[in-house]
Amino acid sequence: MVLAAGALALAGAVTVGASSSQAATSATVTVDTTSSKGTVPAAGNGVNMAVWDGNMNTAASRSLLSAAHVKALRFPGGSYGDGYHWKTHTMDGGNGYIASGTSYDEFATTARTVGADQVIIANYGSGTPAEAADWVRYANVTKGYGAKYWEIGNEVYGNGHYTANWETDNHADKSPTAYATNVLQYISAMKAVDPTVKIGVVLTTPGYWPDGVVGTGDGADWNHTVLSIVKDKADFVVVHYYPGATSSATSLAKRSEIGPMVSTLRGLLSQYAGSKASSIGIAVTETNPSFQPDSATAGLFAADTYLTWWENGVFNVDWWDLRNGTDGTTKTNDDGTTDYNDGGILSSGGTNEPPLNTPFPPYYGIALAGQLGAPGDTLVSASSSSATVSAHAVRTAAGAVNVLLINKDLNNSATVSIGYTGASPSGTVTVQQWHKGALATTITTTTQTSATAITVPPYSITLLTSGRGASVTPSVTPSVTPSVTPSVTPSVTPSVTPSVTPSVTPSVTPTSSSPAPGTGTCAVTDTVQAWNTGLTSAITIKNTGGTTINGWKLTFTLPAGQTITNGWNATYSPASGTVTATAASYNTTIAAGASASVGFQANHTGNTGKPASFALNGVTCTAA
Repeated sequence: MVLAAGALALAGAVTVGASSSQAATSATVTVDTTSSKGTVPAAGNGVNMAVWDGNMNTAASRSLLSAAHVKALRFPGGSYGDGYHWKTHTMDGGNGYIASGTSYDEFATTARTVGADQVIIANYGSGTPAEAADWVRYANVTKGYGAKYWEIGNEVYGNGHYTANWETDNHADKSPTAYATNVLQYISAMKAVDPTVKIGVVLTTPGYWPDGVVGTGDGADWNHTVLSIVKDKADFVVVHYYPGATSSATSLAKRSEIGPMVSTLRGLLSQYAGSKASSIGIAVTETNPSFQPDSATAGLFAADTYLTWWENGVFNVDWWDLRNGTDGTTKTNDDGTTDYNDGGILSSGGTNEPPLNTPFPPYYGIALAGQLGAPGDTLVSASSSSATVSAHAVRTAAGAVNVLLINKDLNNSATVSIGYTGASPSGTVTVQQWHKGALATTITTTTQTSATAITVPPYSITLLTSGRGASVTPSVTPSVTPSVTPSVTPSVTPSVTPSVTPSVTPSVTPTSSSPAPGTGTCAVTDTVQAWNTGLTSAITIKNTGGTTINGWKLTFTLPAGQTITNGWNATYSPASGTVTATAASYNTTIAAGASASVGFQANHTGNTGKPASFALNGVTCTAA
């Protein structure tokens, strides 16, 4: 059955495998059902909805969202959130188009119909705490909509404080200090109406502009300043993830950034929220690859990154967005698919686009990720021996084991052998699959008798679901060899380079014994984000030894042509050549198994590479 407007098609049985013209590579996947990575989050599988989309609340939209197992919907749409007044359903000063059929009540009805949590942007830019509290009262007391998650503003750091200005902010003081102080007022007013709501604060994405930038008059960057004031008063923190890329291959390698970014955020929460840090959630309320977002590559990216975020404990991920509109131009993506210059997961039916409601590839990535497991099912470890085959797995509440495979090879199929530790699938295996086409508009379905082997086509997402698992003895050992180092291009280029090193004093300074210099082991992750003649380097140092390190120094040699202009969480000297980063007063210790996050901005003359090696107190660190 072919996909029609308003329904997700599951076509009849098809051959799962390579055509005669395709070579087949091999991969070994090991699923360890005894190794938990947390649970599938209730609000994990999310999508943004914007009030300029007059089709956002139609029956077709609701049907398609339900079919994709979408569990969270964000409203009223990105930067519109900082100018939108919910009572009048208008934008501040009349700026911005609002379509009919997009009111909050209509949105809330869609969320209820789909069975999705609401993620609401409370207007910080031109609103007030009282207006936000009134919205909570209307939503949850008057109407009983159960709107659970509320963000205070959208990308508030884009208010001009760091010179880039795309976000409405009518406050005279646009600093992170002002934002955090005002956030406390929002939290107090909103929770006075409904203490059960969860309120989030806006942070910058680790390693991405303006992370680490210290604005004029500030003592630290946005994240350290905001969290030093808000502390444990927020229920979750919000980041947006638009990694950018220079090719399809680098776009699909971006999942490697997710673990270090979450680790950095967890470190910040531990620093400022104390004993409550572990209870504070992380939400990624906007994401897409910001590289050919209509492409098959974006579909693979969606499935791979959503599941990787969940495996790292993120409770909500929202794609940007349901429909985005087009200017009518088209081109061919790197992977051979057509780029309609839209960016939504459903067609708007504009000039040169497919018919209204036709899904673009990311829709299918989100749909298959959402079907791997139900909220509450256990995410388990799945490793692959191939850099071009990603694997994710779930152990369901009923004891079944489901596996999702992503073949990132554009030209070759992959013959995948799957081994299981702890339990293995039993009974008939249902195989659902989406793969690249000129405009692939179906998820196919077939069955097979075993979940231990399958050949998957090039550029495909394959979901294997089956019955209750049975205990097994593992017979394979995975060997993972990554082959791609991501290269990041920021979505916003800063026009100034701050020269202030942030200085933040936490409320508690840990004390511990210190090993002799040169002892211990360490691992370092370095994520470089480059633009024009500038770059940022976000470095995570992990103490992999069994003893606390105190008074650390990290030494590395910058590639030729790079000169540090600004740094955070450490003192850097000299600015080029062989550099030593010395611990700040508040992060002198790294406990066994713990990490420290530091970084810097630098000018470059075309060489945007990373240091070849790092040494902590004289000990060479392994690459993490």
